[in-house]
Amino acid sequence: MASDRGAATDPDAVAEQLRAFETECARALVEGDIDRARELHADDFQLIIPGGVALTKDQYLGGIASGDIKYGAIDVIGEINIRLYGAVALLRYQAEAELVFHGQAVPRTRIWKTDAVEKRDGRWQVVWSQATAIPGQPDLDMR
Repeated sequence: MASDRGAATDPDAVAEQLRAFETECARALVEGDIDRARELHADDFQLIIPGGVALTKDQYLGGIASGDIKYGAIDVIGEINIRLYGAVALLRYQAEAELVFHGQAVPRTRIWKTDAVEKRDGRWQVVWSQATAIPGQPDLDMR
């Protein structure tokens, strides 16, 4: 696993790159573009879903590829907040997600989304992701 600690760059420009990266990740997932999603997610990626279950990259993207998980939308609400630590960044924001999970429609739900991304071999990749349902919203227990 190569890490890229990279030279210092303008933090505002990097933050804008990361916001565009996060939007591209959401677009790839909604469009079911598995090839692009695989490039954007690290091999050791892990997602913690609102029900508390951990999914590996293969489990998550495999579910999307098979149609067991199908996003209708992932819409960012407000600003994507970023903390940048060299070649590591934390992104946090609210989103509304709409999906079908194992054939059952999950109503549009507002969530907190937190992603940890790393710059590896010159490109950003999501390493960890956590989605937390906001109370008062439909349950997103995707077990």
